[in-house]
Amino acid sequence: MDSAVLGEILSVLLFAVAIGTLMLGYPVAFTLGGTSLLFALVGWLVGAFDPSYFATLAPRYFGIMQSEVLVAVPLFILMGTVLERTRIAEALLTTMGQCFGPLRGGLAVAVIVVGALLAASTGVVGATVVTMGLISLPAMLRAGYDPRLATGAICASGTLGQIIPPSTILIFVADFLQGANAEAQLRKGNFAPDPVSVSDLFAGALLPGLLLVGLYILWSVALAWARPSAAPAIAMTDAERVSLPGRIVASLVPPLLLILAVLGSILAGIATPTESASVGAVGAAALAVLRGELSLARLQEAAESTLKTTSMVFIILFGASMFSLVFRTMGGELLIEQVLHGLPGGRVGAVLAAMGMMFLLGFFLDTFEIIFIVVPLTAPALLLLDIDPIWLGVMIGVNLQTSFLTPPFGFALFYLRGVAPGSVSTADLYRGIIPFVALQLLALGLLWEFPGLATWLPSLLFR
Repeated sequence: MDSAVLGEILSVLLFAVAIGTLMLGYPVAFTLGGTSLLFALVGWLVGAFDPSYFATLAPRYFGIMQSEVLVAVPLFILMGTVLERTRIAEALLTTMGQCFGPLRGGLAVAVIVVGALLAASTGVVGATVVTMGLISLPAMLRAGYDPRLATGAICASGTLGQIIPPSTILIFVADFLQGANAEAQLRKGNFAPDPVSVSDLFAGALLPGLLLVGLYILWSVALAWARPSAAPAIAMTDAERVSLPGRIVASLVPPLLLILAVLGSILAGIATPTESASVGAVGAAALAVLRGELSLARLQEAAESTLKTTSMVFIILFGASMFSLVFRTMGGELLIEQVLHGLPGGRVGAVLAAMGMMFLLGFFLDTFEIIFIVVPLTAPALLLLDIDPIWLGVMIGVNLQTSFLTPPFGFALFYLRGVAPGSVSTADLYRGIIPFVALQLLALGLLWEFPGLATWLPSLLFR
C-alpha cells in the first residue's frame, strides 16, 4: 500500500485512539504525547513518518515559553485567584440579590449579573460556580426557587468567563488562529495578511458574551412570569432597603474599576493583553489590601494555585504540539482539508461539520483538550474558505462554552454538585442546564446569522 495512504489511515486511527483514551480518563498531556509517539513509531516502520520531524518540537516548545501573548495566561489566572480570596463575589451576590430580589425571578437575574461581572474581572469558572453555589443556591432554595432554575442559572452564568473577556480560552484560540490564518493567507498568495490578535478576539467576543447574558436574563424572567412558583420574589426589611444604595456602590465599584483597568485598556488600545493582565493582577492584589484580606499566606496560596493551573494548561499544550506534529506530517491535515472542502454546502457545510464535532466532543472532553486538538487541525482548512478568523474564533468560544454544561463530563456540573445540598439531586442539575445549553446554541445561531456581532467592534476599534 502507498505510504501516503498508510499515513492518512494512521492519522485517522491516531485521532480516534487519542479521543477514546481521553474518554477513559487518562491524563491529557501524557495521552496525547504517548499515543503520538506510538503511532509515530508505527508510521516510521511502514515508511509513513520521518522521525527527523521531531527536531522541530524543541523550537516549538521554546517558542511557546517565550511567547509574550501567552504570558497573559498565568497573569489572568493569578488575578482571578487573588480575587477569589477577597470575597468580592460574596459582597456582590448578597447586594445584587437584595437589589433584584423583590422582583419575580430577581435572584436568578442577580446571579446572572454577578456571573457576568465576575467573568469580566476574573474569568475563573470553577471559583465562580463554587462561590455562587455556596452563597446563592441556599438563598434561592430558601426563597422557594425551583432547583432546576437555580442550578441552571448558577452553572450557566459561571461559564460566562469562557467567552466574556478577559478569557484564557480566547487567548489560546487567538494564538492558534494567528498561525492558521497566516498559513492560509500565504497559500492563497497574500504575503501581508492582517494579523489576528488577542485584542481582536476579546473585542469580538464582547457583544456575543453580553448577548448570552441577555438571553439568560430573558429566560429567567419569562419563566418567573409563566410559573411564579418557580421563582418567587423575596421581601426586604426596611433597614436593608435604606442601606441598599450605599452597599450597591461599595460592592460594584471595585469590580467595575478592575474591568475598566483591564478590559478598557485593551479595547482602547492603551495596553496589550499581557500588559493589561499584569495591571489586573496588581489591581486585584490592591483590592485585597484595601479590604484587609491580603496576607502573606493567602498570597502564597494564590501563587501556588496559579502555578498548578498554568503548569497543567501548558503541559497539555506541549503534548498537543506533539500530537499535531505527528498527525499533520502523516497526512492528517491534508485529509481534513479534503473532507471539509468536499462537504456539501461549501463553507456552510465545512463550518457546520467543525462546529458539530466540537459540540459533540464537549460532552466528553474538557475545553482546553478540544482547543489544543481540534482547532489546530481544522482552522487552516476553514480559513482557506475565506472565513473571517475573528468570527470563527468567537464561534469556537461560544460553542465550547457548552462543554462546561453538557453531561456526563460538564465541569460546571461537577463544581456545583460538590457544594450543593443533598436536597438538590443530580437529575435536577442535568435538567436545569438543558434550557441554558439551548440558549447557548441559540446565541451560536444568531452569531451565524449576524456575523457583525463578532466583527463590528474589532473593525471599529482596530482597523
